[in-house]
Amino acid sequence: MVSADAARNIVGIVGNVISFGLFLSPVPTFWRIIKAKDVEEFKPDPYLATLLNCMLWVFYGLPIVHPNSILVVTINGIGLVIESAYLIIFFIYATRNTRLKMLGVLAVEALFMVAVVAGVLLGAHTHEKRSMIVGILCVIFGSVMYASPLTIMGKVIKTRSVEYMPFVLSLVNFLNGCCWTAYALIKFDLYITIPNGLGAVFGLAQLILYGCYYRSTPKEGKNVELPTVKVTKNSVGGGRVSVTVEK
Repeated sequence: MVSADAARNIVGIVGNVISFGLFLSPVPTFWRIIKAKDVEEFKPDPYLATLLNCMLWVFYGLPIVHPNSILVVTINGIGLVIESAYLIIFFIYATRNTRLKMLGVLAVEALFMVAVVAGVLLGAHTHEKRSMIVGILCVIFGSVMYASPLTIMGKVIKTRSVEYMPFVLSLVNFLNGCCWTAYALIKFDLYITIPNGLGAVFGLAQLILYGCYYRSTPKEGKNVELPTVKVTKNSVGGGRVSVTVEK
């Protein structure tokens, strides 16, 4: 029979694979930015938020804070590298004002992490206290990150279209939340359970919305209004014919 630790490790490895796919999901967006050499209307906010979230989870999973959480450290360490790459690309092609705002946010995040690390290591001297403090911060920022799709869900309901809510991203988000919730429940970890449980719920809600509004989403290549061509004969100009295109 599989032990609780072995089962948790298996689920954690699967969670790492799914989370890795979730971290890679913005690649098409950044490929588009690189090709256009312009960030267009895209915002750096989600990547700045995810960067901070990954930093907190890496700190939470360290042996000095919460022992036996190496799988939490590995996937969030990978996420930290990927999000940093996204932000570097964004910074290269962003406007000067956006760059300044990004630098300001990154400076605040860096100072915040220094304060958290120093405060936890110097002020809390047991694993339980350190896990509680960092865990609460992870719950707060993780919940905010997972709740971010609420804005796009509102747009789906308003427009009755899932054009801006990709199915694959919604599915991976749901699977990621389910997997890490299962990981946390095997050997109960409240701080991993809460944000990932919310992620599973929000992911499921997105999938339900997708099922409800998929058919009402305008399909490419359909309902295309063709221009009309109006041909008139100019009687004054010696029988010349003029063609007018009306949209």
